[in-house]
Amino acid sequence: MNAPHRVLVLWFPDWPLRAALRGAPPHPPTALVHANTVIACTASAREHGVRAGQRRREAQGCISSLRVLPHDPATDERAFLPVLQLIERHAPGVALLRPGLAALRARGIARYHEGEAEAGAALIRVLAEAGYPEVRVGVADGPFTAELAARGPAPCTVIPAGRAEEFLHPLPVRVLRDEQLTGLLVRLGVRTLGDFAALDEIEVRDRFGERGARLHALAAGADSRAVVARPPDPELVRAIEFDSPLAGADQVAFAVRQTADAVLLALADASVVCTEVRIDLTDDDGRVHSRTWLHPTCFDAADLVDRVRWQLEALAAESAKEPVDEARAFGGIAMVRVVPVAVDDAAHHQPGLFGSGTDERLHHAVSRVQTMLGHQGVVTAALSGGRWLADRQVLTPWGERSVAPRDPDRPWPGSLPDPLPAEVFRPPRPIGVQTASGEAVAVDERGALSAVPARIDGDEVRAWAGPWPIHERRWESTGGKRGHRLQIVDGHDRAWLVFSAGDRWWAEGRYR
Repeated sequence: MNAPHRVLVLWFPDWPLRAALRGAPPHPPTALVHANTVIACTASAREHGVRAGQRRREAQGCISSLRVLPHDPATDERAFLPVLQLIERHAPGVALLRPGLAALRARGIARYHEGEAEAGAALIRVLAEAGYPEVRVGVADGPFTAELAARGPAPCTVIPAGRAEEFLHPLPVRVLRDEQLTGLLVRLGVRTLGDFAALDEIEVRDRFGERGARLHALAAGADSRAVVARPPDPELVRAIEFDSPLAGADQVAFAVRQTADAVLLALADASVVCTEVRIDLTDDDGRVHSRTWLHPTCFDAADLVDRVRWQLEALAAESAKEPVDEARAFGGIAMVRVVPVAVDDAAHHQPGLFGSGTDERLHHAVSRVQTMLGHQGVVTAALSGGRWLADRQVLTPWGERSVAPRDPDRPWPGSLPDPLPAEVFRPPRPIGVQTASGEAVAVDERGALSAVPARIDGDEVRAWAGPWPIHERRWESTGGKRGHRLQIVDGHDRAWLVFSAGDRWWAEGRYR
């Protein structure tokens, strides 16, 4: 096996939390959750017993004020990109291991700063000045050992060449991050990397296969992986600054045409296309008005010019309290900046044999309508998880990516089975459910009705079913949200889904 290379690793503790909360630590008690399991948590949450791998309810039981957020890996990657670019300006050849963890060959930067410890201290200083004081640096033989060194208590830990096995010897086998293998090793009495490295290499390969042999080599400090620098990002952003602010939407759109062409040329040089773009408009007061646009396939120059014009018209409509001259509706634009946010390989967007004009025309028409009705005027619907019908609806403005706040595929005890009501009332509308004598039907503590429902919303009741109790977030100090559902068919053959909360009845939905 080749001798391990000297590697410098930069580790940013709790990076997913920093990316989600958009700020440097310390953070309030917060946990990121995926599939009802804690993925990461802040140091303040760990002080109360919250740990990665816990179930959500168990974590919330440790601290009632715990803030729970969904984990989005894409957010982690987007937030870490500026950090990589900052590191590259001071140490070219950085490699992304995962968001929050980067590596680079130590030789070049160590020679420049006359020592590995000095190089690590220089990077820590640069990143701290840029707002990342939490960074930790480890230098060792190979990325695996260097990462574990970076997780040490000191801001910069340097493991001398040839001393990796000595450093790794007392560490627990769980640092290998292979639950199946490490669980078996612990049951066999192999609890440290030193114990694992002492096993015969051939026997480990025969028993655990190539994966086990690879981890055995890591435990022995023989990490021969080379650090492969990520390719530099193409410079795709283009901007145009006007000597004097332009007032009219058509004036700005005409002037920005060459900028749009420059963006398309930069994309073509990188063999990519743009599927999501952000347009920043800076007015003569220095305020920046930004909006992100999506495209069903990819943008061309005309699409970009249209988005600039529509964004200006929408800005003018929002700022004008009464009909005014468009020339000063938005105060004049001093600069337009076009930022490709998401790109894709151009090979994936070659036109088909019969073209794809229908979808593009639809997107163009709907986007145009949106500029006239406002950003929230045209929305798309998606299904989310939840027990209440209103919670299962996610309405996203056209042109934005829909992200379900709750996984619809998870089990939701107490939720309504299919078929669901075709009409959902947001918010639920008050409705009367009464007995034959005109008194309101009540639900007692045992979930039983006080009388048979006879009238609903002034109409007779032909059939009914229920009630079914629903109670969620019962651990909250307010007792959570609770109620009892009924399905009722009235005299006009309209089927209602109603629920009782407190002393009132509410219509949650209606079947069609």
